[in-house]
Amino acid sequence: MTQQPFELPHFYMPYPPRLNPHVDEARAHSTTWAREMGMLEGSGIWEQSDLDAHDYGLLCAYTHPDCDGPALSLITDWYVWVFFFDDHFLETFKRTQDRAGGKAYLDRLPLFMPMDPATPVPEPHNPVEAGLADLWTRTVPSMSADWRRRFAVATEHLLNESLWELSNINEGRIANPVEYIEMRRKVGGAPWSAGLVEYATAEVPASVAASRPLRVLMETFSDAVHLRNDLFSYQREVEDEGELSNGVLVLETFFGCTTQEAADTVNDVLTSRLHQFEHTALTEVPALALDQGLTPPEVAAVARYAQGLQDWQSGGHEWHMRSSRYMNARARDARPWHGLTGPGSSAADVGALLAAAGAERLRAYTHVPYQKVGPSLLPDFHMPFQVELSPHLPGARERLTGWMHRMGMLREGVWDEDRLAAADLSLCAAGLDPDATPDALDLASQWLAWGTYGDDYYPLVHGHRRDLAAARLTTRRLADCMPVDGEPVLVPANGMERGLLDLWARTTARMTPGERRFLKDAVNVMTESWVWELSNQLQNRIPDPVDYLEMRRATFGSDLTLSLCRLGHGPAVPPEVYRSGPVRSLENAAVDYACLVNDVFSYQKEIEYEGEIHNAILVVQNFFGVDYPTALSVVHDLMTQRMRQFQHVAAHELPVVYDDFGLSDQAREVMRGYVADLENWMAGILNWHRSVDRYKADHLARRTHGFLPDPRAAVTIH
Repeated sequence: MTQQPFELPHFYMPYPPRLNPHVDEARAHSTTWAREMGMLEGSGIWEQSDLDAHDYGLLCAYTHPDCDGPALSLITDWYVWVFFFDDHFLETFKRTQDRAGGKAYLDRLPLFMPMDPATPVPEPHNPVEAGLADLWTRTVPSMSADWRRRFAVATEHLLNESLWELSNINEGRIANPVEYIEMRRKVGGAPWSAGLVEYATAEVPASVAASRPLRVLMETFSDAVHLRNDLFSYQREVEDEGELSNGVLVLETFFGCTTQEAADTVNDVLTSRLHQFEHTALTEVPALALDQGLTPPEVAAVARYAQGLQDWQSGGHEWHMRSSRYMNARARDARPWHGLTGPGSSAADVGALLAAAGAERLRAYTHVPYQKVGPSLLPDFHMPFQVELSPHLPGARERLTGWMHRMGMLREGVWDEDRLAAADLSLCAAGLDPDATPDALDLASQWLAWGTYGDDYYPLVHGHRRDLAAARLTTRRLADCMPVDGEPVLVPANGMERGLLDLWARTTARMTPGERRFLKDAVNVMTESWVWELSNQLQNRIPDPVDYLEMRRATFGSDLTLSLCRLGHGPAVPPEVYRSGPVRSLENAAVDYACLVNDVFSYQKEIEYEGEIHNAILVVQNFFGVDYPTALSVVHDLMTQRMRQFQHVAAHELPVVYDDFGLSDQAREVMRGYVADLENWMAGILNWHRSVDRYKADHLARRTHGFLPDPRAAVTIH
């Protein structure tokens, strides 16, 4: 027997799996269906023995324990199809390193998923196409148009991002952890699985399907499913298939640790994601239901969906423990009570849960705020791009001060002229866009000042009073300051509302309603993320690393910044190019670098003076149980990896995107300019942090960091 590369860790799984009684019906149906579609004898991929050994009927019976027989059979057919696709793509394109053939193969598959079931589809050329055409026809009549759209997008991501895996194999390149977890969600197909959970349980209301709580449920579900699969499939994927997209391999490469240490760390991240799922389901989802005024049937649908995702976790784990597809020969027996046997008993080790997972969960809530940490430690930042500054900077500084006074943001007790000068947002704008006209530089300076002011306003005004309801009201009113298509504009009640009304009117004067909606959504993402920060602050809860890094992009105003960067690019670049995986990867790498720069410089300001918990260094300290210098080295390493990722995508992946979309010379030039904008953005942000007083120890020491005690008061903080 081949030696296992590591011992499987002790998994956190407090929910026992349940088996659907229609399991034999699903097994028999899926066997007949797979043969009809041409997936068995003669396919060159599977024989009957392969399908029997994988036992997808058992997988679906464990992961969908409550649906009826026909529904379970249909869901099982979907899983037979997706696993056959994975093996078919591996044998046909990954092993042969045929990217061009793989792309042509993938380009046809969306044709078999029309939004209108009456739309004719092409004649299938292979079992994957035949299976997809049949499944789509059988599934979509009972589902809404909103579900069809979301499920089709998830299916296309699952299929198309296989090219990302193939590209990484071609280059012999192992992704970094942040990139890996993002892309693994799409490649691994758990968002697609979540769509089938809706089919088996209940559709989530379209009004909240894209909300943060529902998104986090799906993403934490996805991460846990994928990371668990990586642990069980490491031997097959890495040692047999030469696969590079495996979380254990990613972490052992990134941290330079042993395979066993990497496996244990992957399990820690998996456990943390399950904790995040539970936290979101118990706190954010009920708040969402109240905030959005969901009806009782809609609340019940969301609850059934969340229960379905939970069932999938426990059932998927049990299937991995039993399937011949995975390394499970020496999976740790977790049965503390000798009298408890049978399916599901492997998940019942209460003692281990209390000793390990419980301690980890508690650690997130035990941080002592306002600890003295000394001046922020600054590493040797990797910055390959040169900063350039706009020659219009001096005038922009003076005009920004006047604008802040006119808007009233210097007389509400949050900022005064000294705080504004210490931030020097015009310097930041001058580095982000060194070619800006004076008017454009003023507008950028004012947007940066407004966003930075708002980021300070929420914790100072709402956080100290522990008034989450007022924070939500503030956020709704700010959304009403941004009319998209002639809606009435509210009367501003404070400087932040007055400033946003002014910025909105000047920025969107020549925009279409669609462009205004896109920009409004970007601002809303930022302001809503400030409420998420307040919620964590009130619970004294340090977020887990994955949730933190993704929300950090929102709290930093990344979508807003990127939207402003794209203004004026014109129609030469199709929107789907910006939505493509490589372009999003490029943007996220740049944004993460900038966010982490901010966290490094602001560590003393946030931890010692503000009692803040949303800082990457603190998140790493808490999650891994390490000291400040060690956590800083991890964050610095991640920053460097994100910069290298940016350079890699720009040099190697974007040219492929240009060819895939057949971009014109003009569009390619626009995209090259966009890459240059992002390079200026990163260089300008690093230069700004190095230059301003806002984060320096002497400035912090001479300012009293207090709060506004009364919502009607305008007390200046000295």
